[in-house]
Order: sequence, then structure tokens, then C-alpha cells
Amino acid sequence: MNKTHLDRLFELLPVSYRMRDAEQGYPLKALLQIIAEQVELVEADIRQLYENWFIETCEDWVVPYLGDLVGYEPVHEAGEPAAGEIGQERLRNKILIPRREVANTIRYRRRKGTLALLELLSLDVAGWPARAVEFYRLCAWTQALNFQHPDRGRTVDIRDGSALELIDSPFDRAAHTVDVRRINSTYGRGFHNLPSVGVFVWRLQAYSVTGTPAYCLESEGPHCFTFSVLGHDAPVYVRPESEAEPTAIAEEFNLPVPLRRKALAADKDRYYGEGRSLFIMKGANRTPVKADEIEVADLSRWQYNPRRGKVAVDPELGRIAFPSRAFPKTGVWVNYHYGFSADLGGGEYQRPLLRHDDQVVYRVGAGETLKTINEALEQWKKNRPAFAVIEIEDSGVYVEPLNIDFELEAGDDKLKSLQLRAGSRCRPIIRLLDWQSSRPDSLTVNGDCVDCFVLDGLIVTGRGVQVDGDLKELSILHSTLVPGWTLDCDCEPERGNEPSLEIFAPNVCIKIEHSIVGSIQIDPIVPGGVVEQTDAEEAEEPLNLGRCGGVGREGRLDPIRLCVADSILDATGADLEVIGAPGCPVAHVCLTILRSTVFGHTQVHVLELAENTIFAGRVTVARRQRGCMRFCYVAPDSRTPRRYRCQPELAAKTVTDELKAEAEANGLPAPDPEILKAAERQESLRVRPRFTSVRYGNPAYCQLAECCADEITQGADDESEMGVFHDIYQPQRMANLRVRLDEYLPARMDVGIIVSS
Repeated sequence: MNKTHLDRLFELLPVSYRMRDAEQGYPLKALLQIIAEQVELVEADIRQLYENWFIETCEDWVVPYLGDLVGYEPVHEAGEPAAGEIGQERLRNKILIPRREVANTIRYRRRKGTLALLELLSLDVAGWPARAVEFYRLCAWTQALNFQHPDRGRTVDIRDGSALELIDSPFDRAAHTVDVRRINSTYGRGFHNLPSVGVFVWRLQAYSVTGTPAYCLESEGPHCFTFSVLGHDAPVYVRPESEAEPTAIAEEFNLPVPLRRKALAADKDRYYGEGRSLFIMKGANRTPVKADEIEVADLSRWQYNPRRGKVAVDPELGRIAFPSRAFPKTGVWVNYHYGFSADLGGGEYQRPLLRHDDQVVYRVGAGETLKTINEALEQWKKNRPAFAVIEIEDSGVYVEPLNIDFELEAGDDKLKSLQLRAGSRCRPIIRLLDWQSSRPDSLTVNGDCVDCFVLDGLIVTGRGVQVDGDLKELSILHSTLVPGWTLDCDCEPERGNEPSLEIFAPNVCIKIEHSIVGSIQIDPIVPGGVVEQTDAEEAEEPLNLGRCGGVGREGRLDPIRLCVADSILDATGADLEVIGAPGCPVAHVCLTILRSTVFGHTQVHVLELAENTIFAGRVTVARRQRGCMRFCYVAPDSRTPRRYRCQPELAAKTVTDELKAEAEANGLPAPDPEILKAAERQESLRVRPRFTSVRYGNPAYCQLAECCADEITQGADDESEMGVFHDIYQPQRMANLRVRLDEYLPARMDVGIIVSS
């Protein structure tokens, strides 16, 4: 409440009372300010009571009660709503009882049995855009002369390349023979039959990139570019358009699908242009490339050389080619869309920004006074604000050496915090090059001048980040430290053995949230002297694992705290360290990790808590007496603290218990230990996580595959999937959608949900 609201009761008093109160030091005014606070609370509650009458403005806890008024029934197969006292419970409740579904319940009933309703249900109930297909329309059949349908059941036209590309896709137009298997069968799914209706859903979203430089592939030629500024092949995705009519069935331009070459060539005006799926600008003045200058071509081997005045575009690979002798020498800029599963890492999506009342913001960008990050750092060093923010206001690429450090003079106090962040809906990229051959050229942060450093909303490529000095806290939020530093055209890392984050600060607390980070290395050298190990100490295995290179008890500081949540840690290889220390068995780290996915070996001193996390590589923990793991997947042969309902040991134990119980029930002797071990090994192989892609840069990066075991896809503590995409609650969305489709489908029809991406 501001001062005006606090003094409003005092302002209602007669002037004589206010003058008398001023003479006595305003005791009455202070009393009325306390009363005004309570009055404001009561008035706010009254206003909210009115807002709670409407589904659009009511609080989350009111949604189920409004649903009861219209006969809405929650889907119990998806799980029961929780009390909603913590953030995770409230987020899950929103998925179990979607506000949009309650708001549209009556509309659904009026449109029951229509094909377009199935698409609307998918969007409102599960949040997935969809296309509904009646497969009987694609069945080959003999035409009746009295009721001719020349657009159905036709033979394949081999001259129609676009139709050939779409065979067996959601947009298939070719005729098929009848498949008598049911589309909702759990054994063998069949599509083309009279009662079959398929709902194709897309789990990936199309994220925009605006005004970013294209990457010039000098190894192929100065006229060759990629849309992705990291230099890898990234398919361009369609920016979805809303259907013109509620009864319309979604087409390619209505869905977040990869843009096909033939689709772009056939309808450039729909896909190409400013504010559309892709757009190209060239030259220092960013002159737009017109649609009639675009030639759609296959640039898989860069064999196509466009004519002068034309630009070749391959949307399936995300490549651009100019004429070899007439390419722009002052840069190429692009707008495009890429596919990904969630708001994770650096991207142009809405994210919360850390704010402080006394913060000073230095804005950097092409349209700002400060053009480079180093200029903003110079201003920060000159002004010395306690809370400083360097905010990048565009999605450009900043190629400059960054060394965040300055000398403190005698009597100077350390500053509180420094944020290096992207502006709202911006995706800036910091590209670090090999500036000096005598030393590393990482983004270095020396904590002797500031207590807290925040990296928010950025992508760092080319090198890693090094942290040194007396820094108290390092926060990496909604950022990407590219695993392997840089990528090849096929998304393979070029420097897979190099760490993305190196920690030399002995007292820092590291927080990583909603980010993608490569391997993390904790340097073992700490001040305090070196103590030689004795033979007795070497015999203690846990103590031995907690040490490095002769550093003993007197020379060891407290473990560095590393807190990871909703993030991906990727060492780029199954046999590489994702968390470790050079020359040491384990990193001197106390790790807390929640709802994350880890690729590579994890080697830490203490694992305080691991929850709903997938450890795709081996885990080695020195002190197993402290901490716990719950609802995680842990690779076999790992050394961890106590586990609770973790895989694959839970599934393996269930199988062996069933074999023993079956033998006992049939009066047979206990199974042979070798048989039990073989059953455990087989179950461990079945339960291991499977991913659509494990390479950063692919649209389906880190997404669990459809063939992944239910113990992983529904193995979290709230029956959601383990790993970084836990908060998407895909099992709950799928269960909700399956029940609703059956509820609103016409009688004697079968419906199947088909995941397209």
C-alpha cells in the first residue's frame, strides 16, 4: 500500500482534529494507518469475492466449485487434485482441472460429435494443438455412381510431390487399404478403418527468434549461412495461425510443425515475411529480402547456387545460400521459429525478472546508448551501484572478451549484486572467441568486488564460464551454456571434453534453474595448506573419496553448495564427467537437484537431496550417510545415499518378488539366484530412460521417447514424468485428453491419440 491509501482515513477527519494531532506528533494518524491497512484487506477480499463469480477472473481454488455448477466432472484417471499449498501442487491442479475446459463445458456439449470439437478439446484440456482425421475418408473404396466423391479413395499421383511427402503423415491425402486393427488398441494400432478417428497432437512449441544474425559457414563458402547462430542445422518451424472458423480443421499453417520445402514454395506469402514463420534481411541497413527473391531449394550439400538477385532457402535444414559472387558482405539477419518442448534455457519467452528497489539498470543494444557489454561494465565500475543490472535489449550476438572484475580501493565495500541478463522476450547470445593464445578466454567472473552474480536469459557459446574470488552466490537462470562450447552442422559438440562452468571460488553457492548447462568442474585447490595423508586415512574409502591431491582435513573448506532445479546438465557423452573435479575422485560439492536430467557421470562429495531426476550416467557420492534420493532413475553400479522408490531397483525388486511369490504359491522351491539376477538385468534394461534426442540443438532434445517405460514417464512422486520436463505434466494431460475424447466422440467410433512430436 502506498502512503495515499494509508492516510485516506486520516484525510477524512476535520482540519481541527488533524491540527491537534500534528501538535502531539501524529499519534492518531499512526493509529488510523493501522486501521486503513485492515480496511484495505477487507475491501480487497470483497472485490475478489465478486471476481470469483466468473471463471475468467476467479482464483484457482474456485475453479472446481464453478465446474460443479455446470456439471463438470474431473478425470480421476489423471490423479486427484492436491491441497494446493505449495507451488508444485498448484501447478499440477491447473493441469488436472483446466480453467479453459470448465469455461467451455457447455459449448462442448452443444458441439458433441463434431470433428472440430476434438481439436478444441486437445487444446483446452491438454494444451496441445491438434489435427483430427477421420480415417474412413482415406480408405480405398469403389465409388457409387449416385454418390460420387472424386476427392476420396484416389490412386497415388506420382507427379504430386507434396502429396507423396505427406503419405502416412497427419496431412495424408492418399488412399489406403483397410486395416482391421482398432486405432485405440494397446497391442497393435491400426489406422485406416471405418470407425477410426485419429487426433494428432504436437507437444513441441514454436519459439521465435527476432533480429538475430545468421551464421556464416566459411568452411563451405562466404555465401553459405544457417538460420541458427550456433551454426548447426535447425529446421524452421511454422508460426501457427488461428483457424478462420470454429468448424475448420487445422492445416499445416495452423500447427507448430517443421516447415516443408514444397509448402514454402507453394505458399510463400503465408510463411515468409515480417511477423511470419521466417524472414531474411541483408546488409548494414537490414534491407528485407522480398518473397519473389526467395528460391526454395535442397541445400543438404550446398550444391545449389542461386541466380543473381535470388536467395536460396532450405527450411527443412535451416540453411540460406546467396549467389557465390553476389553475397552480402555486411551481414545477414533473420527472423524465424524453432521447435522445443518447454520454456528452458535462453529464449524469447516470458520469464520472471529479479528486481530490487535500489537497482540501477544499464541497457545495452543496437538502439541503446550503450552498444556493448564492456561499455556497460565500464559504467558499472565508474558508478559503483550496490545493485546493478546490465540488460541486453535485443536478440543480437555479442562478440567481445568479458572479464567481470575491477580492483577495490582501500576502504571500499563490496557491492551487493550484478545481473547480466536479457530483456523481456529477448534472446541475446554471447560468443566467446580465442582472443589471446596465452590464457583461456572464458567469461570470467571475479567475486572480490561483488557478492552475487546473476546470469539470466542468455546463451553463452564458444567458451565456458569461469568463477573465481570471494563470490558468495552465482545464479544461472533461464540460460544456456552450450554443452561442448560449439556445435557441428549435425548438432555434434566440437569440444565435448571442455567444461561449460568452472568454479575456483571456494565459498560460492551455485544456483542453476531452468537452464541448459554443459559439464561443471570444481577446482580442488583451496587455501589453508596441504596435509599429508597417513596410511590409516588412506584405508577409509569414504574419506579418501572426499579428498583430492593430498588436501587433508585442515586444508579442506566446507563443500560448495550446488543447487539445480528444472535444468539439463549435459556432459555430451555417457562416459564423461558432468559434475567433477580435475584429478579428483569426486568434486567437493554438496549437491541438491530437483526435477532435472543429467547426462554423464556425477561425482560429488555429498548428495543432500535428489528428487524426480534422471541420472543417465553413473553417480558416485563420497559420503553416503548423509542425504537421500527419491523417485529418481539412477544408473546401475552407482554409489549413492539411501534411495526411496528409485528405478531400476524398484522394478527389479518387484519382478524378483513376483517370481518368489509365484514359486511359493505353486509349492515349488525358491528360484535359482542366477535366474533372479537375469530377471533383474532384463528389468533394468527395460526401465532405462529412452530419449527422442540427446543432442542439444535438436527440437526434441531431452524429450522422453514414446517407447520409454511407464516407470520413468509416470515415476515421479506426483505420477508425472521424471526429469527436466516434469512440470509439463504430460501423463496427466494425456489421461485428461483420452477420457474427454471418449466422452464427446460419436457412438460406435474409436479414437486414438497420435503424438506427432
